Amino acid sequence: MSRNSILNERHRALGSKLDGETWNDMPIPWSYDSDVHDEVVAVRSSAGLYDVSALNVVNVTGPDAEKLVDQLVARDITRLKPGTSLLAAELSEVGAICDDIMVIRDSATAFRLSHGSGQTPVNLAKLSAGLNVEVKADLGSHILSLQGPKSLEVLNPLLDFDLESLAYFQHKATTIFGKEVYIARGGYSGELGYEVYCRAEDAILIWDEILKAGASVGVIPASWNSLELTRIEAALLFFPFEMPESDTTPWEVNMGWGVDLDKKGDYLGKEAVLALKGRERIRQVGLICRSNVAVEAGAEILHDGKKVGVVTSASYSRYLMQSLALAHISPELAVNGTDVKIQGKHISCDAYVAPTPFYDPLRLRTHPRSGV
Repeated sequence: MSRNSILNERHRALGSKLDGETWNDMPIPWSYDSDVHDEVVAVRSSAGLYDVSALNVVNVTGPDAEKLVDQLVARDITRLKPGTSLLAAELSEVGAICDDIMVIRDSATAFRLSHGSGQTPVNLAKLSAGLNVEVKADLGSHILSLQGPKSLEVLNPLLDFDLESLAYFQHKATTIFGKEVYIARGGYSGELGYEVYCRAEDAILIWDEILKAGASVGVIPASWNSLELTRIEAALLFFPFEMPESDTTPWEVNMGWGVDLDKKGDYLGKEAVLALKGRERIRQVGLICRSNVAVEAGAEILHDGKKVGVVTSASYSRYLMQSLALAHISPELAVNGTDVKIQGKHISCDAYVAPTPFYDPLRLRTHPRSGV
């Protein structure tokens, strides 16, 4: 079913054609008239405002809501407190990652699941059979994401509580510009950032007013292409691009944190994924490519003339002045400094395995040492 953001008129005014590839059946503002690299600079130095309403949100409510969500993912949802959220591995029966998923807990019996383009709807339908629970796609919510070091400074005066008290992966029901919203701390840029979950009818007002409030410190609207650049700089995974083999396990993409090994409850793919730990066929790594342009996703990685891996995502970062790639490679070669060759249909070059994230390697922007 086709969806549209209520903010499309704003995106068109900024130069987006909204006629390219959709995501989750929603046209996306992949680019604006502004330079995408300037947008990245704004996100890194001030803040950029994104419309990420194309994320799928599913409301799961009722007496068996916790039971259902706990069976869906590999982390122990019984430990998740209201007002907090977490990322988790959602798996197929063979232990392969089958969707991006953020589990947001609002109360003892109410969850919101924010997910990508994978198997979550199918899995929820399967697991909810016979349970006292309501599963309903939220087609009306919009999500505005303000990402960058100035995001706290811009939003805090607009709220009736101290936003600085909101820890990473916490959220709070509040109001902004007189409209009821949820404010969540998180994002997909490798920066301090906050997401505003609002009703569609309130999204244009909130978008306009946040931009007005942040104009004096350099806040600008930012396109999805700039979000792609920032997430690769931060080495953040994107389903299914970082899982091209279709049977990729969490252990193979450094996503072991998405599985609670001590979880006692059952969940989809539990037996399979635990049995696959220690049997990794590939490793997720970062590559610095000796090229003045981005290499191609899907390009082969060669070592001593043999194929040893594949590029999963790539970009040229003008901010870091480097050609970057996320890649899968044979485990024995997943060592920083390993020299490889990239062979694509249009671009071939030398490269080497490098530490990730490429930007802010200690993730101090999102997890400052103060602990907030």
